[in-house]
Amino acid sequence: MNRIFKIKENYCFRRAYKKGKALVSPFFVIYAVRTGKGTRLGITAGKKLGGAVKRNRAKRVITAAFRECAPGIAAGYDYVIVARTRILGIKSTEAAASMKKLLKSAGLSENF
Repeated sequence: MNRIFKIKENYCFRRAYKKGKALVSPFFVIYAVRTGKGTRLGITAGKKLGGAVKRNRAKRVITAAFRECAPGIAAGYDYVIVARTRILGIKSTEAAASMKKLLKSAGLSENF
């Protein structure tokens, strides 16, 4: 996989919430929906997490974890990740381990 594109359009997020497969972790919820295009990532961090600094940290941790998992995940999917409050207390390596476990259990990984 060469590049991870960001999802920015609202209809893509809504489609993932409605039709996507939900994978739940204590740190985040991953919605994966097949699109047939390249791999795209969307991150949601609501105000429940805290101020802008905490929300941005959560997004950075999730992005770093996804990049670590990227070589092994199935292409052709949109992944929308919703941050939960526990994400603020962990590092990206823990988040990546949790993400790999979720994706492997859902059959969305090729080689972990």
